[in-house]
Amino acid sequence: MEILRVEHLFKIYGNGENEVRALDDVSFSVEKGQFVAIIGPSGSGKSTLLHILGGVDRPTSGKVFLEGQDVFAQNEDQLAIFRRRQVGLIYQFYNLIPVLNVTENITLPVLMDGRKVNQERLDDLLTTLALKGRENHLPNQLSGGQQQRVSIGRALMNSPAVVLADEPTGNLDSKNSQEIVDLLKLSNKQYGQTLIVITHDESIALQADRIITIEDGKITRDEVIRR
Repeated sequence: MEILRVEHLFKIYGNGENEVRALDDVSFSVEKGQFVAIIGPSGSGKSTLLHILGGVDRPTSGKVFLEGQDVFAQNEDQLAIFRRRQVGLIYQFYNLIPVLNVTENITLPVLMDGRKVNQERLDDLLTTLALKGRENHLPNQLSGGQQQRVSIGRALMNSPAVVLADEPTGNLDSKNSQEIVDLLKLSNKQYGQTLIVITHDESIALQADRIITIEDGKITRDEVIRR
């Protein structure tokens, strides 16, 4: 079942001689529960694409449909709710709130939505992410790997339609990197979580179900490596 569809995305900065096409007519779709890796050189448009998929940035033209919903037909208030409920974002530098503890950081999207925290899901995530016993730690009391696990918990807390990860292991050593990838794969298998990961690390990309290569804002390759 298709969960995400992208139609003729363009993202253009500047004009005339200074025009830069960060995305140049990008189209693809993603099946529910698929783990997709997006690879490509620096400046190829990978992060721009991810930000548009997450509703963080608007395309110059083109459409994104998530669960059949036209993402950019929404106004800014609707888009903010969409980002909180439908999308889980994981960044290279964790982006945790320094004055909030582990539990508060993980449950932030739910609380911002004015909804009740699902305690069972929280406990399940804390166990899966090996954060039990650290619930009251602040980010500066955690290692990089632990901080990234908290940011994964935050992304998964709302059971989003899709999790988008931008170089999630870019700041970690190889042991912690593989642990983070294993956790993302576990969320993909255990929760049927649709997962799109941007990475420059080929060993991570090869663990995905499908690899999309972007160069100069265009998809140059799209290959399914496991079904």
